[in-house]
Order: sequence, then structure tokens, then C-alpha cells
Amino acid sequence: MTAKNPRSRLLNQPPASFAFVMATGIVSASLLDAQWPLASKILLWIAVAGLVLLIVGLLGRIILHTADAVADFRNPHKGFGYLTMVAGINVVGIGFHPVAPVVTWILAVSSVPLWLFLAYGVPLSMMLRTEIGESLRPRLLPVDGTWFLWVVSTQSLSMAAASLASGGSNVRLLSDAAVAFWGIGIMLYFTLTTLVILRLLTGGENKGGIVPTNWIFMGATAITVLAGSMILHLPNDLPVVHMAGPTVGGLSYLLWAFGLWWVPLLVAFGFWRHVVRREPLVYTTALWSIVFPLGMFAVATFRFGRENSMPLVQVVGQGATWFAVLAWLIVAGGMGVAFLKWLLRQWTNSRSS
Repeated sequence: MTAKNPRSRLLNQPPASFAFVMATGIVSASLLDAQWPLASKILLWIAVAGLVLLIVGLLGRIILHTADAVADFRNPHKGFGYLTMVAGINVVGIGFHPVAPVVTWILAVSSVPLWLFLAYGVPLSMMLRTEIGESLRPRLLPVDGTWFLWVVSTQSLSMAAASLASGGSNVRLLSDAAVAFWGIGIMLYFTLTTLVILRLLTGGENKGGIVPTNWIFMGATAITVLAGSMILHLPNDLPVVHMAGPTVGGLSYLLWAFGLWWVPLLVAFGFWRHVVRREPLVYTTALWSIVFPLGMFAVATFRFGRENSMPLVQVVGQGATWFAVLAWLIVAGGMGVAFLKWLLRQWTNSRSS
């Protein structure tokens, strides 16, 4: 049967599967900040391997299961998940900037057309479905944490531009781009936050409480703060930095505080979901959507505190690093166990047939 076909199972890749690359790449960066260069390098190369394998898997799915891939693209709960590819590409690219800037350039340039296609294509697909009468359902209800990948992917481009600008080439153009993407990302964040809070307060489709992907609420604030700290690290005599610097710094700090405010709420909902409601906690790719925000919060907090001479904030970032590392190890362990169980099932099925 097709359902038991190993190749079919491997090509059934969720749109947000690149969250593994995002999470692994950013935890690598947090370990580098913590002065663990070897562990950081190992995780960076694991992220590279994951990126390559997932790109191959996505291409295979598009070719062999085109209808399913398109259906996911048009699904309001899944479509924005494809933007994890943009963020994953840039997180890996930025990780290589200190040793191989050309890799950062290649990955950043390749991510731009993907971002343009997905960041416009997914919302346009949803709008046009309502416009042409295919769906009369209000668009507010499907809003969930995956929509914040719109913000995360945009801010990843800001980070890539700021990182490349710090290399000394095309500084003015890249710094302008970094601030522009940062501004787009922050406006998207404010818009989506309003929609999400309305949905949560009115009950929306929130049958299962806050799910793992809703940790991206906090991850979107963290990546905005990190992009902001990278912009503030650029030379202050650049016109765009001189003009926007105070705004970037002030809003970044406010968003850092707001992101920190999200954490107890997300933990409380997780407790309610898995302890009170007793829903089993099993491995899914969505769990990487918890690891990434934790890692991003650690890096953003540490670097923002360092850049702005705020030692207490910097210490919070250092402490958060180990929560992110622990989360990565737990989820990676769960992924390994799930993979072994899958191999065992395949072996059992082959023996029985």
C-alpha cells in the first residue's frame, strides 16, 4: 500500500520542517557566544546537512506529490511554514560569515526570490480564495503561530544584510536593506500580534491550547531584537543608521521585554495542555518551533545586552543559552527515537511480507 511505501513517507515532508535547520543554526550561534566553538561548529554542520536533505526532500515532494505541496501552500495553517526555508537558509549563511562570507552572500541572494514568492504568494493565495468565492470563511480564524514565520523570514533577511554590511562591502546599500527589512518585519509583527491576541481571547479555533508553533510568537520578537542589535552594530556615521538608530534601539528593547513577557504565558499553556488535559507529548517537527525561539532569545538577549552595555540583559542571555541547548538535546533525542521506531516498523513490515 502507498501508506507503507518508505519513499512516500520520506516525501511527506511538512512545510515547516526547515524549523530544524533554524533551531540547530541558532543554537550553534548561542554556543559560539558562550565560548564553545567546537560544539558550535558541530551544530552548524548538522544544520547544513539538514538544510541539504530537506531541500532535496522538498524538491522531491514538489515533483512527485505536486498536488499535496500546493494544497499545503494554500492551507492557512501550513502555508507560512514554507518560510522556514528562507529563515533556515539565512541562519546557516550568517553562521558562516566569520569564516566564509561568500557562503553568506550565496545563501542570502538565493533566499530573496524565495522570500518574494512565499511572503507574497501565501497571503495572496488566501486573499484570492475569498475574493473569487472559493472560500467564504473569515481569514481571522486560521491565524496561528506559523503566521509569525512571515516576520521571522523577513527579519532573517535583515540579519543577513546587516551581517554582510559589517564585512565592509556595499555598506550603504546593505545597511539600507537591513533597516528596510527590519521595518517591514516589525510592522508585520504588530499586525499579526493584534490578530493573534484577538483570536486567543475570542476562542478562535483554540481547541488544544497553545501548540508548539505558537512559541514563534516569542521567536519573532527575539529575531527582531537580534536584527536590531546587528543594525546598531553598524557604523553610526551611515545615514540610515544615524536616522533610524534610536528607533531601532528603543523598539528592540521594548520587543525584548514583550518577548520575555510571552514566556510564562506559553509555559502556562503548555502545562495546561499536557498536565491538565493530559495530552501526550510525542515528537513532531513542530517541537523545533520551541527550540528555535529559545535559541533566538538567548542570542538576541546576549548580543543586545553586549551591544548596549546592559550587563544584566547580557547575563540573562547567557543563562538562556543552556535552556536552548537542553531543549535542542531533548528534541533531537525525540527525533532520533522516532526515526529508530520508523526503521523498526519498516523492518517488521518487510519481514512480514
